[in-house]
Parts: sequence; structure tokens; C-alpha cells
Amino acid sequence: GLFGVPELSCPEGFQEAQDKALQESEQLVQKACSTPPGPETVMIFDQLSDSLCRVADLADFVKVAHPDFAFREAAEEACRNIGTMVEKLNTDVELCQSLRRLLADETVLSSLDPETRRVAELFMFDFEISGIHLDEEKRKKAVDLNVRILDLCNEFLIGTHIPNKIDKHVLPEHIRYNFTAEGNYLRVAGLHADCPDDLVREAAYKIFLHSNTQQLARLEELLASRNSLAQLVGYDTFAHRALQGTMAKNPETVRQFLEKLSEQLSKRTQKDFEMMTKMKMKLNPHNSMLMPWDHPYYSGVLRAERYNIDPGLYCPFFSLGACMEGLNSLFSQLLGISLYAEQTKRGEIWSEDVRKLAVVHETEGLLGYIYCDFFQRPDKPHQDCHFTVRGGRLKENGEYQLPVVVLMLSLPNSARGAPTLLSPGMMENLFHEMGHAMHSMLGRTRYQHVTGTRCATDFAEVPSILMEYFANDYRVVNQFARHYKTGQPLPKNMVSRLCESKKVCAAADMQLQVFYAVLDQIYHGKHPLKKSTTEILKETQEKVYGLPYVPNTAWQLRFSHLVGYGAKYYSYLMSRAVASMVWKQCFAQNPFDRAMGERYRREMLAHGGGKEPMLMVQG
Repeated sequence: GLFGVPELSCPEGFQEAQDKALQESEQLVQKACSTPPGPETVMIFDQLSDSLCRVADLADFVKVAHPDFAFREAAEEACRNIGTMVEKLNTDVELCQSLRRLLADETVLSSLDPETRRVAELFMFDFEISGIHLDEEKRKKAVDLNVRILDLCNEFLIGTHIPNKIDKHVLPEHIRYNFTAEGNYLRVAGLHADCPDDLVREAAYKIFLHSNTQQLARLEELLASRNSLAQLVGYDTFAHRALQGTMAKNPETVRQFLEKLSEQLSKRTQKDFEMMTKMKMKLNPHNSMLMPWDHPYYSGVLRAERYNIDPGLYCPFFSLGACMEGLNSLFSQLLGISLYAEQTKRGEIWSEDVRKLAVVHETEGLLGYIYCDFFQRPDKPHQDCHFTVRGGRLKENGEYQLPVVVLMLSLPNSARGAPTLLSPGMMENLFHEMGHAMHSMLGRTRYQHVTGTRCATDFAEVPSILMEYFANDYRVVNQFARHYKTGQPLPKNMVSRLCESKKVCAAADMQLQVFYAVLDQIYHGKHPLKKSTTEILKETQEKVYGLPYVPNTAWQLRFSHLVGYGAKYYSYLMSRAVASMVWKQCFAQNPFDRAMGERYRREMLAHGGGKEPMLMVQG
């Protein structure tokens, strides 16, 4: 069975696993309601969370990544059913009472250790944001809104990826070959941001981002529903609700953070835009006004021209084997941890190129498993991500339930006999995702509700972004980057060229991220919105980003992060700010400092989400 779960040897097994989880959860609910308030209450709640998450988390991964449609469909169905159950439990008054009794009992409360207390408060918070304190009619409304929001999220997400079609005669003949033909139509499935032809990029931008009434209606209903839900359960805006428990704590802080950052960037961003404009004039004298479809392309051209960093020069030094060796060596020096390839059993993996790694500590032994799903295949989403399949926790029998995660990349399949070669960008992504995986392995909390990466969104990216700093340090890269044919190390000047090249147009790139983050905050701020989402986009783009809005486009309809990162898109930027502080103060002097590695593990990784994020950063 998948991941060694016996029921999952066929798609129908999802029904079985789901029924088992739902049955188990009903018994646990009764147990929670009849147990006198004490630490055991929190244990039962966590078991309840675990029994549902073990199916839901696994299904969350399978529904996007399994090559077999029947498996994907069964997983999707399980996700929906467990999700509905979770919403029901979050509005179960009797279940909530059992937790409230615990939190109201000063004597019991003072006897709990900080982690148990925080987990109890987090569970209570889940009840509160689902409207437990409301009367029955409003509670039912909250559940309905939650279900509607889930559906809208799924529909919106699908809509963000759907290609647009256009009558081929609209486009000049000499650029048509760039797009897929379907009869008399051309299919535009993306922005073609790397295409050297300005006209192709312009056409792709205007067609792919063309406004779409249905998708617009979905977005508007999604934002309105989120706002209604937040207000129903007692928050001013959805952003206030979403930011509770994060490092930022409230929208006000996020706004200040983004404004300060924008202020610091503005002069540098202007310089970047001027450099890009000059480059565009040089290559295209007829039309030198810098447009949004130019930014990614010309920043790349400037980078390449200044620092000749053709990926082809670097790839031979970054074979997948060498990169994994590099990670292994870094983890072993910093944390005393090694990665070992392990044999999989029949039916345990979903594609024969998936590799299973055991994560082993030199004195503590086996910490967990990482399944590496690294290669492209038809129907596999093109994003790099980390999935928790099973959270770690201390089981009732005193054993530790080992965490299981999947790292998904989309590396090209290598030619027969040749190793897989990574571009510098892919290598950095591998390090980034591995940062999440280590957080999952080392966030060995007593409760699975706060294990590993189950922490505040704006803190969750800190360990992964920190790994990018290691990936860009010559001392680290020098340990593993070897030419796959000759074994010669990557020359130091090539590494420094690569690192310097990252600074080219970095301000403009970051300003773009600030623009997305501000847009996300406005959309999830005060409702009803003063203007349409497109007018807000236009206004914010001109004010915060600086490149002109293009009429009839609606980029926000492709902003898929609005689903998973609603009101939290700023998290990447804030995590980067924290990661850069950690790097400078702890690892820049010596990236292999074991004492620092241990301190980083003890203060930051070990707590998962079981400790206030700012306290971890302070530590």
C-alpha cells in the first residue's frame, strides 16, 4: 500500500481508511467529552487530530501527484469528507466544552507545561474561528460558509491554470508557432516570460491574463465569503483572522513591514527599471517603454550579460547525486544527521523513480522518512513543494510516531546513462525544500498538531529560505560541486559570479513581491471593497510596483496563492528577513559550526509550532 498503509493498495482503500478514521474520531470525541480536565484532554484532542490528519494529509498529496486518475479522484473525495468532518468537529459544542473546562480551570492550567498549554490554546482557537461561541443558526451558517469557501478555492485554483484560446488570425503569422495550435485557435498556457521576442511576451501577457467573467465572479465571491465568515466569528476582516498566531500578529504590522520595505527598495528599484529600459532600447529601439512582460526577461538578460551565468556551464557540476551528497555532508556536519537510501516495498511508491530516504541521527537513531519525488511526468504539477504525509508525535505506548514527508520537484528526466544535471536554480530549490523536510524531521514535538512545519505561515519559510543561503555560499558549494565527467570542482570565480548575479535587479524582483503582498492584504482587508478587484490591481500596481497596468488584463485571476496564502502572501518576505538575520548572526562566519547547528535545532527547529514564533527567533 502507498506509504506502507495497507488499505491503500487500491483507490477503493481510501474509502476504507477514511471510514476507519471517522469511526476512530467518533470514539475519541466521546472519550474527550467524558474525561475530567487535565493534560489527558489535550492528548485525546491530538489523537483526534492525528487520526483525521493521517488520512487527509496523505490524500492531499495523492490527489495532486498520483499518476493514476482513479487514485487522485478517491483521494480528492477523502479530502472533502474529512474536511467536512473537521468543520463539524470545530463547531461541536460539547467537544469544545471539554476543552473550555480545561482552560477555565486555573489549577489544572498552571500544572500544564508550556507546549501542552499552547496546543490546548491552538485547538481552542480552531473552535473560535469556526464560530463555536455563536448560536446554533449562526454556527450552521459558519459551517456552510466554510464548505462554500473550500469549493470556491478549488474552482478558483483550477481557473488559475486554465489556458486561454484565441483565434489564430489575430496574431501575426511569424509568432504563431510559439503557441499550441488547436484547429483555428491558438492555446496560450503561460506568460512565455523567457522568450526573447518582445511581441510573443506581449501577446502571451495580454491573452493569458485577459479578464474572465467566471473566474472574476469566483474571486469576488471567495473574498466576500471569507470576509463574511471572519465577521461572523468576530473579526474585523479576514486578514485579522488569518494573522492571529503569526509572527506579524495583525494586518497593521504587515502593512508597516511592507511600507518600510517598499521605502528602502524604491530608489534601487528605480535604478533597476532604468537599467532594464536601457537594455530594451539597445535590443529594441522602436519600442523602449518598459512593460510588465519585460521585467522577468530583461532582468535575465542583464544577469547573463554581466556575469555570463549560462546554466549550461553550471549544470555539469550539479549532478543530482553530487547535490544530495552535499546536503548529506552539510547536515552531518551541522546536525549530526545522515540520509540513507532505503528499499521500498511493492505498492509503497506511486512512480518507480521515487526514492525513499531514512533520516538518521548519529546518537538518536532513525528520525523519519523523506520520499523524494523529483522527476517530471505527465499530469504532475510543475511546482516544487513539501508535503507532510504523517506528523510526528509521542504515542500512547511511549514510542514516537515517525514523521513522513514527500519532497516534490520537477527535474528533467536525464538521458540514458547520464546523471540528472541541475541548473543553479534547481539546486537552490532542492536545498529550499530540504530545509522544510529537516524542519519536519527535527520538529519532534509531543503533539502532532504542532509537529515540524505545522507552525505560523510567516515562520514556516524561515528554515527553507535559510537553506538557500547555504546553497549560495562558496564554502558549502565547494564541498560537493564536481564535474560529473572529470570530477573537477566548480571554480570559485564561477560561484562568486553566480552569487553576484543574484543581486542584479534584486530590488525590482522584491518590489514585485511587495506588490503581490500588498494586493493580497487589500483584498482581505476591509469589505465591501472600495473598487473592483481589477481597479484595485491597477491602482496598487501603479503605486507599489511602478510598471504600467495593461488594460483588459486581470493578473489577480492567476494569483493562485490567494487560495493557500490568503492574507499571508507577505510571509515569504518576512521569513526572508528573519532567515537573513539568522544567517548573518549564526552561520555566515562558519556555515559548518556544529555548536551553532545544535543551537539552531534546539531553539528553532525542535519546537515545530509548539512555541510562540517570535520567542524562537529571539532564542
